[in-house]
Amino acid sequence: MTEARTDWTREEIAALFDLPFNDLMFEAQSIHRANFPRNEVQLSTLLSIKTGGCPEDCGYCNQSASAESGLKAEKLMSVQAVMQAAAQAKDAGSSRFCMGAAWRNPKERDMPAIVAMVKGVRQMGMETCMTLGMLSESQAKVLADAGLDYYNHNIDTSPEHYEKVITTRTFDDRLETLENVRNSGINVCSGGIVGMGETREDRVGFLHALAVLPTHPQSVPINALVPVKGTVLGDMLADTPLAKIDEIEFVRTVAVARIVMPESMVRLSAGRESMSDACQALCFMAGANSIFTGDKLLTTANAGDNADAALFAKLGVVPMQAEVKVAMEAAE
Repeated sequence: MTEARTDWTREEIAALFDLPFNDLMFEAQSIHRANFPRNEVQLSTLLSIKTGGCPEDCGYCNQSASAESGLKAEKLMSVQAVMQAAAQAKDAGSSRFCMGAAWRNPKERDMPAIVAMVKGVRQMGMETCMTLGMLSESQAKVLADAGLDYYNHNIDTSPEHYEKVITTRTFDDRLETLENVRNSGINVCSGGIVGMGETREDRVGFLHALAVLPTHPQSVPINALVPVKGTVLGDMLADTPLAKIDEIEFVRTVAVARIVMPESMVRLSAGRESMSDACQALCFMAGANSIFTGDKLLTTANAGDNADAALFAKLGVVPMQAEVKVAMEAAE
């Protein structure tokens, strides 16, 4: 096992990015094998339980009320509808069910329904994750008491590049929510998006910010920007070379994440529908060990179950099973 460090410097992380590609991949795969089963990738499903109308102005998001993407705001889904979606996801092979709401932060009136969703999905024997915006200490405790396994709150990018993407909440606001989640005992899920016009230095800063948290996020999603028409970044980057990050650079980012956060699940998230099979294969070699399945990620297109099954068959990769403790607790 590789001992996790929280004292990484930006210079050390930049040096990893600069390694010859084969050397970087060898180190990342070696660390991955020391900490995780080889050739196993967790299948996760992400459901938008409350779509659109978010007051935040995140430049990449078509759910922002300020985006002109044509997406209509919807109400919170019923608990029953969420349970049906979770059951379908489990039948399709997912062992992890993530629920996302387009909120700045959850309102107290919504918490009973949220708690019911967490408990219901856990009773199916699946890992649970939620992303609801900023959380107070008391809300984090409520979710912890409900048995939530993970809470997702991405830092998105480097501290320096952050204000070019979002102005309605600060980088420190994000860190405060992560602290509340961490202190509640819920596993932290936090990553970001590459391909937003940032530099290599920003990608270094993004991973550095995660790697020096008091404890590493147990889950680190790495997204490639999906430029959506009507969003600030979608319109700004459309038809430019910056609209799609170089695949080798994306793989390098995954590999460095694996090396600096050796015990974290590294999740290959949004943007897979535009990646080649070879790129995804390299990401798995670099240490990514989770993907989101299905035809949709919240509101944008995803690779789809059939494409994923075909890719797994080509690579000899098998779905990771849910942790035993989840299934045991569900049976109690």
